[in-house]
Amino acid sequence: MEATVVRTGTEGKTWGGGNDPLKASYGKMMMWFFILSDALTFSGFLAAYGFSRFKFIDSWPIADEVFNHFPFLHGVDAPMYYVALMTFILIFSSVTMVLAVDAGHHMKKAKVTLYMFLTIIGGIIFVGSQAWEWKNFISGEYGAVTTKGGNILQFVDGEGHRVALSEIAVPIEGDRVEHEANNGIWFDSGAELPTYSLDEIKAGFAANENLLIRTQTFTEDNEKTILSRDESLAKLDAEAVGTVEGANLTQNEYGPPLFADFFFFITGFHGFHVLSGIIINIIIFFNVVIGTYERRGSYEMVEKVGLYWHFVDLVWVFVFTFFYLV
Repeated sequence: MEATVVRTGTEGKTWGGGNDPLKASYGKMMMWFFILSDALTFSGFLAAYGFSRFKFIDSWPIADEVFNHFPFLHGVDAPMYYVALMTFILIFSSVTMVLAVDAGHHMKKAKVTLYMFLTIIGGIIFVGSQAWEWKNFISGEYGAVTTKGGNILQFVDGEGHRVALSEIAVPIEGDRVEHEANNGIWFDSGAELPTYSLDEIKAGFAANENLLIRTQTFTEDNEKTILSRDESLAKLDAEAVGTVEGANLTQNEYGPPLFADFFFFITGFHGFHVLSGIIINIIIFFNVVIGTYERRGSYEMVEKVGLYWHFVDLVWVFVFTFFYLV
């Protein structure tokens, strides 16, 4: 007795898109697959950031104190203002992308060109703003002193306002020699000296009785702990081992180095996505200008790159929330 074989008529064929339940073309389906995989990657990064912050919850930097710069307003305390402006610009670029996609559905080449151009400008401004934030984060503003345990000691005045190392240091006679190949250990050759030595900071701190030390540990009132004058002198003499200005992958004047590591990695990874989106948008933009999609009778490429751009914007909302607000 032979078995009955049911044939569907699709043997030997591959799915070409367009007839699936989602009514999506092959290109859009692949873009959705990429977005899903990338979303899982960003989720892993943000989850790792959350766990690390929870581990150092008593000493994590205060975002309002770290990101308080605004272009052309030197010395003005503007906590989170510029980051909020960056976020608004990126979200607005997502709006112009929606308008470009809608214009493509109606085969309006001029409007697609205009809205694509505005989207590209918004992306460029955002990436440029992110680079400016990196510059300020790396260079720092006040500086701090590192301890034997790898903690940070910051300086404040009697009213609790931060004081920069440049306002504390007292020049000490004698040249500080920088390591070179002929006078230092080979793997230390070329190491740059800090702007101010620890001895200069100690001398200046001892001479100014209005200065106090603020540790990176929080009090019950969710504020950084400020030591008394005697406690500050004792801690500076007993635990200080060096000075630090700004932040990098090994040192961070704002708190635990892990904060800087996550900042560079997560915002840098997102910035790479935005930069990639700008490049793709520029390619699509020039194809729109020369009429490539007009001749094809479809602006689906604009829609596909739009999906990617919306994803990048959405990811930034989560990065902004986790890293800057929470």
